[in-house]
Amino acid sequence: MRIHGPRLKSTAAAKGVTKEALGEAVSRTGLKGDHALAAVSNWMAGRDHPRCKATDVNKLAEALGVPPAEIARFTSLARFQRGSPRKVKLLVDLVRGKPVDVAMNLLTFTTKRAAVDVKKALSAALADAEQANADVTALVVADSRVDDGGMMKRFRSKDRGRAHKILKRMSNITIALEERR
Repeated sequence: MRIHGPRLKSTAAAKGVTKEALGEAVSRTGLKGDHALAAVSNWMAGRDHPRCKATDVNKLAEALGVPPAEIARFTSLARFQRGSPRKVKLLVDLVRGKPVDVAMNLLTFTTKRAAVDVKKALSAALADAEQANADVTALVVADSRVDDGGMMKRFRSKDRGRAHKILKRMSNITIALEERR
C-alpha cells in the first residue's frame, strides 16, 4: 500500500488540515518531529520515502476523516518473473485502466504464458486492498508496467570450439489499484 500523493494533497487542502497536523498524526518510533514532517511532504509530492506503512496510511486517513482507500494506492511488485519484458508488456497494456474483475477474467482466459505472472501481481494488489477494507467492486487498474528484471546468461557450445550466448530475460511486473472516483 502506498499513498497517492496528489489525492493526499487535495484532500488535506479540502479538509483544511496542515502538514504539521499530519506530521503529528504519523509520529511513531523512527519517525518523529522534523522527520515526520519531511515524510508527509515527500508523500504529498508523490515520493515514497520513507516507505509508507499501512499504519501510516490509517493514521493519515483518520486525521483527514476519510477512509484509507481514498488516499491510498494498492501496489504489488512481482520481481524476477521468467519471460521477456516485451512479451509481458502486451498483457499489462491489456489490463491497464480496466476494472479488477474484468482484468482478472482477461488474464484467466488469455493463452499467453506470462498471464499467470501478471495475474499473480494483480491478485496480490487485490489482497492488499481487501485488507484495507477498500470497495473491491470500485477498484480499477490505475498503473500497470513492466521493467527489465535482469537476465540469466548461458551459452551453447558450437562448432570449432566457439560458444554462442543465450540470454534468458526476466521481468519486474508492477500493478497498482485505485478506487474509481
